[in-house]
Amino acid sequence: MKQGIQFLLGLAIIGLVYVVANLIYTPLSFEQQLDERNAAVTVKLKDIRAAERAFKSKYQYFTGDFDSLINFILTDSLTMERKLVDEDDSVAMAQLKKAGKKNIEQYNIAVVDTIFNPRKLSKQEIQDLRWIPYTDNKVEFILEAAKVMTGANVLVPVVECRAPYKLYLDTVTYRQNIINLIDDRVNNFNAYAGLKFGSMEGSNNEAGNWE
Repeated sequence: MKQGIQFLLGLAIIGLVYVVANLIYTPLSFEQQLDERNAAVTVKLKDIRAAERAFKSKYQYFTGDFDSLINFILTDSLTMERKLVDEDDSVAMAQLKKAGKKNIEQYNIAVVDTIFNPRKLSKQEIQDLRWIPYTDNKVEFILEAAKVMTGANVLVPVVECRAPYKLYLDTVTYRQNIINLIDDRVNNFNAYAGLKFGSMEGSNNEAGNWE
């Protein structure tokens, strides 16, 4: 009888140790995953934002279509400007003026060669911009674009790109942690439960909520 009680007591102690260890380990493990996956999602959001800003600089509006955005990156070009001579070079400036020329020259550069500098993205990486990390290239970022009227009756282009936490975090292993995270973001901070840039409600300079 005594040995049986000791055995059960030992099992209870082992179970208690496991529960306590799990209570300590799970939040730490979740925070590590959250940091790692947020970082990967943020990198892509920044690249998408850079592409959208370049698209708007050429066409005066944003696109809500990834096919159009990716085709723009891979095949289109931007018109840039550069000075022909140093403005402190009085002789060269005088020669330009005599020739009736301005000290500005326009030139075209491929979008893919400029918007991600100093990084270089491969064609495959660009084609994969639409996919939220950790979704096995099955779930796209939610991308929207439109033109909205401001209080001053000015029509302005807006864009928003977002990735909800529940789409790229492990909702099986960390189900309760994610529920708590979303509840905290929405109810305590009145914020989006995920990562995003821009806003469909008005122009905010394509600000990211991680910044």
